[in-house]
Amino acid sequence: MSSLLDKLNNWAEQADDLVTRTRSRLGLLQPLQLVPYRSYGTPERLYVKGRLLTDKGIGEPSEGDSRWQNLVNMYRRFESNEIAGAQLLVSPADGTEHPTITDEEGYYSLNLEPKSLPAPINFMWYPVPVTLVQAPSPFPTPPNLQVQSLVMIPPADAEYGIISDLDDTVIETSATHIVRMARTVLLRNAHSRLPFKGVAEFYRALQLGRNGKRNNPFFYVSSSPWNLYDLLEDFLELNHIPPGPILLRDMALKRKQAKDASEHHAHKLTEIENLLLTYPRLPFVLIGDSGQEDANIYREIVRRFPGRILSIYIRDVLRPERAALVEKVSEELRGDKVDMLLVQDTVQAAEHAARNGLIFTEAITAIEEEKHKDETAPENPEEAEGAARETGVVS
Repeated sequence: MSSLLDKLNNWAEQADDLVTRTRSRLGLLQPLQLVPYRSYGTPERLYVKGRLLTDKGIGEPSEGDSRWQNLVNMYRRFESNEIAGAQLLVSPADGTEHPTITDEEGYYSLNLEPKSLPAPINFMWYPVPVTLVQAPSPFPTPPNLQVQSLVMIPPADAEYGIISDLDDTVIETSATHIVRMARTVLLRNAHSRLPFKGVAEFYRALQLGRNGKRNNPFFYVSSSPWNLYDLLEDFLELNHIPPGPILLRDMALKRKQAKDASEHHAHKLTEIENLLLTYPRLPFVLIGDSGQEDANIYREIVRRFPGRILSIYIRDVLRPERAALVEKVSEELRGDKVDMLLVQDTVQAAEHAARNGLIFTEAITAIEEEKHKDETAPENPEEAEGAARETGVVS
């Protein structure tokens, strides 16, 4: 079966490549676009990743975007034209140059060992220029197409790192309810998607920690595909949630090693393990939800990296069978002296974090206030517009 799937996938990729090249010859494609992904590294090693696509024509999201506009934009994200075989040049600040070529899905990724670092942008973020040197035929090579890949390097005095899931942990997607999830994923944008109540203030408190330097790094690990990267990055920025590398999954069929939960498990476990190996002296807080495999994944991380996990917070998605699984794992981890809390809201998690010296106790009040504000916010753009009309804010 796997051999047949590989053949079907290869045929599909060849057909897609043929269609893309034909459209390019006819002048029907948008210009090429380099999409850099926020990544992470150390003073000794920088991980740079991104993708070369045709411009998908997705503009900046706005509160006024209709459901139809959001649906069209979502279609464009997944109907992407990847450019394979393009020659790129990665030029870190140490004066070295590193040529690379995009793979069959348009991705580029490099591990660099810099001799020196550039001046950081916005404290922890270090820019690495990536330039398109030559696009493959028949695609025209636009002049001076260059982007800055941002690599986060946590400072030496960071207290701990935070690894967080996104779906139903930061963003409410209703992943356990297929109809609600489809409506949310397909018809909403970064403005109209809702954050988990109080999550932004709680995450800012974790980033601040107890040393007051706001230098605890965030990493977001999700099984969502890379096609959603722009939406997720916009969502974090719009909701004032601490930025961090967003580590997503390649949805190409031939790269899938298993299906569904086991694939989700393997992807997240690998990404989290890489983070703990990259920062061997940094302890971590893990945050997820009870809807998928987060509890089992985090238990495995605790066992593989004893003494490295400070606390685990699992958001309850209100499914009794999933809650029971989390409670079972939580009981097992008591022997490892790691608290795994199944929480109804961020205030519960914040109270535990304050008791355990992760955040200031004074931060709890601000988290409660933001949670209340999020709870009273309209559930969707149509409700927001209706409320505004009732109060006379809009005509």
